[in-house]
Amino acid sequence: MEEVIPPRTAVRHIGLALSLLTLLMTGCTWLVPPYRHDIEAARARIATGSQVADTACGPIEYATAGEGPPLLVVHGAAGGFDQGLMIGAPLIKAGYQVIAVSRFGYLRTPLPADASPEAQADAYACLLDALRIPRVALVGASAGSPSALQFALRHPERCRALVLLVPVVFAPPAKETTAAKHSGGAKVLLDSLWDSDFFVWLAPRLTPAIIDDTLLGTPADVVEQSSPEEQARVAKMTAEILPVEPRRAGMRNDMNVLGSLQRVDLERIAVPTLVISTADDRYGTYGAALYTSVHVAGAQFIGYTTGGHMLVGHQSDTAAAISAFLKHRSSSPPLRAAGSP
Repeated sequence: MEEVIPPRTAVRHIGLALSLLTLLMTGCTWLVPPYRHDIEAARARIATGSQVADTACGPIEYATAGEGPPLLVVHGAAGGFDQGLMIGAPLIKAGYQVIAVSRFGYLRTPLPADASPEAQADAYACLLDALRIPRVALVGASAGSPSALQFALRHPERCRALVLLVPVVFAPPAKETTAAKHSGGAKVLLDSLWDSDFFVWLAPRLTPAIIDDTLLGTPADVVEQSSPEEQARVAKMTAEILPVEPRRAGMRNDMNVLGSLQRVDLERIAVPTLVISTADDRYGTYGAALYTSVHVAGAQFIGYTTGGHMLVGHQSDTAAAISAFLKHRSSSPPLRAAGSP
């Protein structure tokens, strides 16, 4: 399948948008009070609600919510435990205890010398040891998927089931990965925005369509035509990127990892696996998701025609599918697509 990449028009507009942001930053002092209010609230938000476990792999930040079977949620790029809690919110309602971890370089989890997906997977096992949890199901989202795959490979005895949401993982042709193809637009945003909390705060207010399309990997028209609840969820995901500074090291590490993805030995994955993506994901995860599900024995694949990287319009369906999969994972589910593109 041909990979979907960000429209060139959106990438070209980023330079213009950033120039406008600079002018506004220097000339519009009326923006300062609301910005200060929001950035202080963002810093207060990440200062509470999480803990740091002292593990054999070093300090690891995590948060827990809900009651029921343990579910480790691994966030995507620009995230942390807070993004993990947001991803896991529907599953908390479904009766699971979500353990949301901050990956290497995000928030209070430091970036070690070896920040590879393999080392990150081992860190998940160390966290479970510290929490005295023998086994978990694992949900890996977006840039969290490479380490989620490694966890299933390296620690199968600790992994009850694996769910990959819009996974940014390897897919042929090997000469150019999905992440590398997306890196043109994403790198512009990274280099220009990630050094400034103010830019990240202001950009969605001035150029929401570009932010949705490029940074969130979701077609702007899909967001515009979605329900108020879904629009609010997308806006919250963008807002919770703040503050930037404690996420910067993790984001840059992700860009390095995703820019040089290698094929994982998918045939050795022996845990029940569910993979979900959309055909219009601007990060092109649909082909990689399908490829992964085909090569993992007995894996289930759910593909939507629209929804983008944020799975807009499918949150309820996705949560129900994950819950059903986890409850009935002992059976080998068939390969299927919802709304085949």
